[in-house]
Amino acid sequence: MQEIEIVPTPLALLAQQLAPDRIELLMSAAERARAMLHDRTIWNVNATAHGGGVAEMLQALLAYGRGAGVDLRWLVLDADAQFFATTKRLHNLLHGSVGDGGGMGDHQRKHYVSISEANVAKMLPMVKAGDVVLLHDPQTAGMVAGLRQSGAHVVWRSHIGRDTPTDVTEVGWSFLREFVEPADAFIFSRPQFAPDWIPREKLWIIPPSLDPFSTKNIDLDEGEVAAALRQAGLVDAAPDSGSLVFKRRGGSTGTVRRHRGLILEGYWIPRDARVVMQVSRWDRLKDMIGVMRGFSEHIASVPDDVHLLLVGPDVSGVTDDPEGAEVLQSCMTLWRGLPAEIGDRIHLCCLPMDDVDENAHLVNALQRYATVVVQKSLEEGFGLTVTEPMWKAKPVVASAIGGIQDQIDDGVSGILLPDPENLGEFMDAVRQLLDDPVLAKSMGAAAQDRVREVFLGDRHLRQYVDLFGSLIEGTPA
Repeated sequence: MQEIEIVPTPLALLAQQLAPDRIELLMSAAERARAMLHDRTIWNVNATAHGGGVAEMLQALLAYGRGAGVDLRWLVLDADAQFFATTKRLHNLLHGSVGDGGGMGDHQRKHYVSISEANVAKMLPMVKAGDVVLLHDPQTAGMVAGLRQSGAHVVWRSHIGRDTPTDVTEVGWSFLREFVEPADAFIFSRPQFAPDWIPREKLWIIPPSLDPFSTKNIDLDEGEVAAALRQAGLVDAAPDSGSLVFKRRGGSTGTVRRHRGLILEGYWIPRDARVVMQVSRWDRLKDMIGVMRGFSEHIASVPDDVHLLLVGPDVSGVTDDPEGAEVLQSCMTLWRGLPAEIGDRIHLCCLPMDDVDENAHLVNALQRYATVVVQKSLEEGFGLTVTEPMWKAKPVVASAIGGIQDQIDDGVSGILLPDPENLGEFMDAVRQLLDDPVLAKSMGAAAQDRVREVFLGDRHLRQYVDLFGSLIEGTPA
């Protein structure tokens, strides 16, 4: 297993974004946590150190926890391609999708168990009685019972799910149930995601959160945005427009490298273009290909200065998502078949993953540069790729599914799509924001207020302290 370094971040930094009453609540929770956890370690285990929302949240929350004086540690699973193929299949099943259509039989179960037991064996010498272990998502579910042998309190957190169960979701939960049932507590992002057999007295609803001071979300001025996107070969921005220096999570600085070829087989975006953008993994359920089809099939009604930009990670840098390369290839195949006059206005971009802080800085710059941000997912657990542009006061068009519904107040802080597969309605919503800059600005401002009110890390940290109190002190939820 790999232990990820956590650089402490003082709570006073987060407090800069909070009203006085919330600062008081946060500092009180920190004091309670120090007293309750002074001789205990809080362990977090997930599948990857970068390349997804779970890793990004852990990086921020654990840094603030360390800054508050709590001993938090973060471990990443040691697993192989076969294991991740099975867990990706589970991910899709819990969302109600058959994914690659592969089986979930005895062969998959045996391999899943063997990898889980090997990781438990590596952890047991480190974990002591009274510690708290937070296991994240299906990749870690097989570790619950083994880690309870240490005398630690074991919590399983699912960041994914579907509002309405189906026969497909039942296949996934049937596989996982025996592994997760022994947990001391369960965390879901929405109550609808929790299957009926989860004991309600052990169920905690804790939505994800955003760190406004992370590299991906920290304020950037227009010059910094333009300089980063020009240096990376993404936008034909004015030269010498601003600094290429960015702040890393640990406090050091980096400089945007010169990149070529991040936009695949196409041209960089013209300087005067408005941009409709989706940022997400190359995942079938994110429906990048549906966004392309909606834009290309309705391009006659889209103003000539508007371009579409689809942004995802370099698929070789996301080890726990084996279907990424296949989804990207499907998008490339569709793009190559488009007439030149349409293809020239659609851009596919893969951001490098070898420097996660530079990657985050480029996403930050792209989200700030975009005119309209979309997230046309077919299923979504929460969707930090919605939270992030909302924090940057961008108007967002997103599917009315999963946790996206908890973020966007339809018509106030963004536009929700009742049917994400209706491409006409999708493009009507996008054009509404393109055609009405006043409405777009108003929705963007309301979106930022919504994130500040509900989805910053102080709320998340306080909920964790309450959970730990219920486990250690027997304090009711």
